[in-house]
Amino acid sequence: MIMHPRIYFIPLLILLSLASHAQSLSVSGTVQASGEAITGATISIEPAGRKTISNDNGYFHFSRLSAGTYTLTVSFTGMTGWTQTIVLAQKNAVLKITLEQRDTAVLEEVVVKDLKSTTVSGKLRDVSGTAIYAGKKTEVINLRNINANLATNNTRQIYARIPGLNIWEYDRGGLQLGIGGRGLSPNRSSNFNIRQDGYDISADALGYPESYYTPSTEALEKIEIIRGAASLQYGPQFGGLVNFVMKEGPKEKPFELTTRQTFGSYGFFNSFNSLGGTVAAGKLNYYAFYQYKKGDDWRPNSHYDQHNAYVHLGYKLTRRLTLSGEYTFMKYLAQQPGGLTDAQFREDPSVSVRARNWFQVDWNLINLNLDYAISDNTRINWRNYTLQGGRDALGVLSYINRPDNGGKRDLMTDKYSNFGSELRFIHQYRMFGDNKNTFLFGARLYRGLTNRKQGDGNDGSGPDFSFDGGQPNKSSYEFPGNNFAAFAENIFRISKKLSITPGIRFEHINTKGEGYYYKDNLFIDDEKMNEKMENPRSFVLLGVGASYKASKSTEFYANISQNYRSINFNDIRVVNTNSKVDPNLKDESGYNIELGFRGNIGNWLYTDVSLFYLRYNDRIGSIFVRDTSFMTYRLRTNVADSRNLGLEFLLEGDLMKAFQGNAARYKLVAYTNLSLIDARYIHTENTAIKNKLVENVPPVLFRTGVTAGNSKWNLTYQFSYQAKQYSDATNTEETPTAVDGAIPSFTVMDLSLSYNWRWFTVYSGINNLTDNKYFTRRADGYPGPGILPADRRNLYVTLQFKL
Repeated sequence: MIMHPRIYFIPLLILLSLASHAQSLSVSGTVQASGEAITGATISIEPAGRKTISNDNGYFHFSRLSAGTYTLTVSFTGMTGWTQTIVLAQKNAVLKITLEQRDTAVLEEVVVKDLKSTTVSGKLRDVSGTAIYAGKKTEVINLRNINANLATNNTRQIYARIPGLNIWEYDRGGLQLGIGGRGLSPNRSSNFNIRQDGYDISADALGYPESYYTPSTEALEKIEIIRGAASLQYGPQFGGLVNFVMKEGPKEKPFELTTRQTFGSYGFFNSFNSLGGTVAAGKLNYYAFYQYKKGDDWRPNSHYDQHNAYVHLGYKLTRRLTLSGEYTFMKYLAQQPGGLTDAQFREDPSVSVRARNWFQVDWNLINLNLDYAISDNTRINWRNYTLQGGRDALGVLSYINRPDNGGKRDLMTDKYSNFGSELRFIHQYRMFGDNKNTFLFGARLYRGLTNRKQGDGNDGSGPDFSFDGGQPNKSSYEFPGNNFAAFAENIFRISKKLSITPGIRFEHINTKGEGYYYKDNLFIDDEKMNEKMENPRSFVLLGVGASYKASKSTEFYANISQNYRSINFNDIRVVNTNSKVDPNLKDESGYNIELGFRGNIGNWLYTDVSLFYLRYNDRIGSIFVRDTSFMTYRLRTNVADSRNLGLEFLLEGDLMKAFQGNAARYKLVAYTNLSLIDARYIHTENTAIKNKLVENVPPVLFRTGVTAGNSKWNLTYQFSYQAKQYSDATNTEETPTAVDGAIPSFTVMDLSLSYNWRWFTVYSGINNLTDNKYFTRRADGYPGPGILPADRRNLYVTLQFKL
C-alpha cells in the first residue's frame, strides 16, 4: 500500500503540549578547548555527589538541585583540571568552561557513561584510540537512545538514521544482517568489513566475507560505520566498515544485573540476561550475557532457535597497560520456508511451498587485546583473534515454480578456521607551529581456511545434516588463504581549522583451492574432476582526506580512496541449479569520492549532508545467456563497469531544546534521512545491460521519525519508503522462476513505546503498523529461491529489570 507523500512529514508536524519550566534549580554549560567542544569530559558536582559526561557538543546538565553552594569539577585526559564554587539561589547557572591543554596529551580512551544526549546520530572523533577518522564519512548509532525492537535486531529501526542503506528484510528473528550501502548488494553484508570491537567476525574476511553471525543489539553500546574510505585502515571493501561495540561492565560499581524477557507475535520469545561490573580495586572489568530466542514467524515452516553467549574480561595491569579478552558463542537452527513466485506472492504471501529446507550456524569467536600507552603521545594496540565455526544448508534448491516431489535434498556444509593478528601504532607530534599532527601505522596478518562440501543429503524432512552415502557427491574443497597488509595515515593539521590526511595501504593476498567436483554428463556417468588452484596478487591502495572546521561544532569534509574486492574460488565451485558462475571471474576494483558537511547546530540539531561518487570496475553481476543447446540460463560474471552517484542527507534534532533550550524537561526528537542514488552500468557493448540500472539499488530511500518523552516514558514513530529496484543487471520486470525481476516500491511504519519505573522498564511496539505486503529480496539460492516476503504486522512486549 502506497501512502500519500504528505505522510512523510508527519513527524515534523507533531506538536505536543508539554510543561516547560522545571520546579528546581540546575547547573548546565559547555566544555571546550581551543575553541572546540570537548566530548567525554567528566563533570562532578559536590556535595550533590553526582557525575556526568559532556556530550558531542561539549554540553552537560545537572537538574533537580536545591539552593545552596556547590563545587563543580571538570577533568579531561590531556587537559588541566578546572574547579569552581557556584552559589545557587533563585536562578539556574549556565557556564562556559574552557580547559587548557597540558604540554603533552595522553592518548587514552575515554569511557562515555550516562551520556545525556537525546539523539541517536553522531560521528567519530578525528582520533579515537589507535584509529584515525579525520576527513572520512563516519556515522555512529548510539543505541542507548534508540526505542526499537532490539530483541529481533530490527534492522529497519536500528539503522534508520544511516542514509543510503539498502536493507534486506526477510529474517524476523534477527539471525542474519543484510545491509548494503551506496548501491552495493546487501547479501549477508558482504560489501562491508564486519567487525566486533575491532576484529573480524565474518565467515572468512579474505575469501568469503559473508556474515552469518550478528551481535545481539541488546548487548551493544553503539555501532560505528565508516564508508568507503575505511579501505585504508580496515581492508579494501567498497562499502567500508561496520564495527559493533559491545557493552562493558559499569566502571562505578562491582555488580549490575539486567534481565530482559520479550514476548511477541507468532510464538516469539527472547530471554536476554547480563551481568557486569568492576572489581579488584577498579582494575578488573567484566561483562557477560546469555541470550535465547525462538519463534515460528508468520509463514509455515519457519521455526528457529538461537543460543548466544558472550564474556568480556579486562584487567588494568598498570596505569598504561590493559589486557582484555572476549569469547563469543552463537548457535542457531532455522527452518526455511523458501521463496515464492510473483503470482503466489500476489495471491497469498503467507504460503510456503518448501517444508524440507533447513539452515544451521555454529560460531565461536575469541579475541585477545593488548593496549599500551608507551608515553603521553604514543600508544600501541595489538589484537589477536580466531573464528572456529561453520554453517550447513539443507533443502531443495530447484526453481520455486517447480514442486518438491520428495527425494534427496541438496546439502552444503562449510567449516571455517581463521586466525588474525593486527598491530597498530599511533603517535602525536609537532612539526610546524603548535598544531599537533597524528601518525598511524599498522600491520595485519591473516590466515583463513574454508572447508566446503556439497552433495546429496537424505530424502527426509528433518534437519539431518549428513551426506547420503557419507561423502559429498558434487564437490569437496579446501580454500586456504593468506593475507599480509600494512597501512599508514597521517593527519597534517595545517591550522586550527584545516587538516589533510593522506594514507596508503599495501595488500598481499594469496588464495588457494584444492579438491574435486563432478562434471555433469548427459549420456555417460558424471566425471570426477580433481583441481588445484592458486592466485597470488599484491596491490597498493591510496587515499587522501581533508577537513575544514567551519565553527566549533561543524565541518566540511572530503575524501577519495581506492577500493578492491577479490573473487574467491569457493564462489566459483558452488553447484546451483538456478545459475552458473563464470570460471574466468576477475577481481573488482574502483574508488569512492565523498564531499560533505556535518555537525551540531544550535546545540539541538545534528546534520550530515554529503555527495558521493562510487566507481566500480569489472563489477560482478547476473545476466541471462544461451548455451550451445539454445538453453537460457543465469550467469554470474564480470558484467561491466558501473558508477554510482548519490546524495545522502540526515537531519536529527530535539525540537524541545530548540524552543525551550536547556530548560526543557521533555524531548521531541525528529529525524529525516534521505538518499538519492543513480547507479548505472557503463563501458559495455552488451546492449542488454548498457546504461541499465545496477541491481539492488533503490534510487530513493527515505526514512523519517519522531520520538517524544522524558526520563520515564518514550514514544517513537517511524516511516520508511523505498523506491522500485531490480534484482539483475538486465532490469527484468518478472520471470516465471521469480529469481529475477523488479522489487516494487513500498512503505512501512513502526511504533514503539517504553515506560520506566525504578528498576523496571516496559518496552512495547508494533512493527509494520499498517500490515503492508511487500518484499525486499529475490534469492537465487538459500534461503529461497524466489521472492522472500518481508514480515507482516507483529507486536512485541519486553519486560526489563535492572539492578
